[in-house]
Amino acid sequence: MVVLCTLVAAIAAKAIPRDELTVAQLKAEVSAAKVGDKAKICVQIAQKQLSESDKLYAASDYEKAQAVLMDVVTYSELARDYAIQSHKYQKQTEIAVRGMTRRLSEILHSLGQGDQPPVEDALNRLERVRDDLLSAMFKKGVQ
Repeated sequence: MVVLCTLVAAIAAKAIPRDELTVAQLKAEVSAAKVGDKAKICVQIAQKQLSESDKLYAASDYEKAQAVLMDVVTYSELARDYAIQSHKYQKQTEIAVRGMTRRLSEILHSLGQGDQPPVEDALNRLERVRDDLLSAMFKKGVQ
């Protein structure tokens, strides 16, 4: 019976999806991961932080939302760097950043004009991340 309980607990622990990790756990995982896996983890952090930022903006907590939004930009840029460096996960990173850009545009349009500049800056930086990834994937002159 004890062996069965241990076995069930071990299977359940493996069944917990990676998405359930907290941002702090994911941040700790980045430094220990292989270069090829770091981009994926950074994208997960950026996506989780974007969701958090969205909630904070909806709650009119603009100061905290902007701080969390900086994490979105920072980890998106890190994901780009790791993806380009390892030549892995470039397409998936670009797709994820495109989705985050769309969501950020929605947030931007929900804000008053005075609260938009930090979001516009983040949006511009994410567009640069996408451009860099697309340039790395589709080099000019390569046939």
